[in-house]
Amino acid sequence: MENLVEMSGISKAFGGNAVLKGVSLALKPGSVHALMGENGAGKSTLMKILAGVHQPDDGEILSEGKRLNFANPRDALGFGISTIFQELSLLPNMTIAENMFLGREPTTAFGSVDHARMNKEARQALGELGLDLDPTTLVSELSIAERQFVEIAHGIKAEANIFILDEPTAALNAADVDTLNKHIRRLRAEGKVIVYISHRMDEIFEICDTVTVLKDGELVATRSLSEMTPASLIAMMVGRELKDLFPERGGEPGPIVLEVDGFQISDSSRPFALSLRRGEIVGLAGLEGQGQQKFLRALVGQFEPVGGKAKVKGEDLPLPLSASGGIRQLQRMGVAFVPEDRKEDGLFLGLSIGHNIAAALHSSRPALAIARSYRTLVEMTMTSMSVKTVGPSAPVSTLSGGNQQKVLLGRYLAADMDILLIEEPTRGVDVGAKSEIYRLLRAFTQRGGAVLVLSRETIELIGLSDRIYVVHNDTIVREMPASQASEHNILDAALSA
Repeated sequence: MENLVEMSGISKAFGGNAVLKGVSLALKPGSVHALMGENGAGKSTLMKILAGVHQPDDGEILSEGKRLNFANPRDALGFGISTIFQELSLLPNMTIAENMFLGREPTTAFGSVDHARMNKEARQALGELGLDLDPTTLVSELSIAERQFVEIAHGIKAEANIFILDEPTAALNAADVDTLNKHIRRLRAEGKVIVYISHRMDEIFEICDTVTVLKDGELVATRSLSEMTPASLIAMMVGRELKDLFPERGGEPGPIVLEVDGFQISDSSRPFALSLRRGEIVGLAGLEGQGQQKFLRALVGQFEPVGGKAKVKGEDLPLPLSASGGIRQLQRMGVAFVPEDRKEDGLFLGLSIGHNIAAALHSSRPALAIARSYRTLVEMTMTSMSVKTVGPSAPVSTLSGGNQQKVLLGRYLAADMDILLIEEPTRGVDVGAKSEIYRLLRAFTQRGGAVLVLSRETIELIGLSDRIYVVHNDTIVREMPASQASEHNILDAALSA
């Protein structure tokens, strides 16, 4: 079958840094083509060249033997290339419908924007994806998952032949992923090409038929996934096996540093108790939306529980905490909160890496205190966490997802926190960076720290944790050693509760 588009010998450099080195990629109609590699391998840059965001320094894009030149994304969209990048492009101060029709707004006979038509067609497009959202809702009022699906609906609504999906399921639950996969299969059956960028092995093997692997800006290989296994694919990407991703578990844990008792999330849920000890990582597992995030956020004042008591290192933690001051109050007690959305809720994207790491150090000092320089500590933190960058003055927005996550963790390690409360520690992070983050968290507990973590990836919780609590219907239904846990018995606990 003839290729729909072929990228041949593509090279690209930014400021003397070669990001792509002679990469070739052939896209066949009626296929789902996985593009894999660690963060910084060049995946997004290659796709941005195909989408007209960047122009190649060398190489060419061909279709039916003719050279294509995309001066901008509009040219690429005109050819039939629809892109949903990992960095969501929705404008928060506009409605869903306004975002979906941005730049191509329909007009009435009088020349004004036809809002009624926009809302009607947007509602229809959302409905096709199983979304019951009001198209007049402001994007700022949507959850991360809802924003992601609006972005996907926007792309799928376009009459395109090539769809580029960059981490499309990073914020979606299992049911939403199933809905997305249904539409991907429909597009494939219609002869479309889907380029699928994801770090989740189960998704790659479920939905894709071909994989291309990049490493350090170079093409490693293109293979049929029927010839591959998750272990062989990981080995191709990073040179290590799946079993080597997780560090060894800790030894005997120390005293309790966080305990809750009689904790009740909602009026209809059963109260529960939980403990966290020095030297251990405890995971919160369960199906999506069963209360894991509510519980973690209740501990930092971002959700108000019905009742319960909590202690941090033996000191009473008065609940509920205030939404405005809860996180800072916990930091004074040596507890840090690492939110799921590092870009919206965690990092200051307009500031440097150094300023982001030092933020918790500055916030712990009086408001009128003379500013201090933490450059040496920042540099030591960056070195210990293997943050790949030119230096602490580089904008944090220029880093890959994995390095941004390490900066966010580094902020609290530099501030000498004792307890980390973490949502989705490796969301949108590649396999190699995941392994580094797991190592950093385990090293933190070996120094006497403690980690309470929730993750949508059950394998991650099993490999990373010492103990696991299974959450269902806003309460804990089972506790188990991670060494004895499996996807099966965690799911069984969650479903049979």
